[in-house]
Amino acid sequence: MGTKGIEIVDLNVGDLLGILNGAFSDEWLAYYQYWIGAKVVKGPMKEAVIAELLQHAGDELRHADMLAMRIIQLGGTPVTKPEEWYKHSGCGYDAPDDPFVKKVLEQNIKGEQCAILTYRKLVDLTAGKDPVTHNIALQILQDEVEHEEDLQELVEDLQTLGL
Repeated sequence: MGTKGIEIVDLNVGDLLGILNGAFSDEWLAYYQYWIGAKVVKGPMKEAVIAELLQHAGDELRHADMLAMRIIQLGGTPVTKPEEWYKHSGCGYDAPDDPFVKKVLEQNIKGEQCAILTYRKLVDLTAGKDPVTHNIALQILQDEVEHEEDLQELVEDLQTLGL
């Protein structure tokens, strides 16, 4: 951890670490939700949906990595036990127990909308107070907005098929 890097943060670092660990936990749950959804999804346009879900899974894993590195830079420890993710998560996890493409897409849209709100709050919180975390939150927010759009476009395509 860099002491000067922590000194420039004009926020309670402990509180910030709690928020970052919540986002970190959300990203791992989102990664798994996308990944397992891609394995079990069924229905029309299945291959296009699988490709999108796997791409998003990779992005969520990258987000978890970015957050873990920032947590460590701030002197914290990322959540180390998967069973702890639920305790820290703000967005939760929707198991794709109904593997129909539209249902899986709707579950992931819900998750992206929660993530958008989470990162919007983090962007607002860190503006002018922690430029490094602010930049990370902006990057992730941009991805989450794109994910929501991608998923909604697939739902629109399904609607043209009458589903």
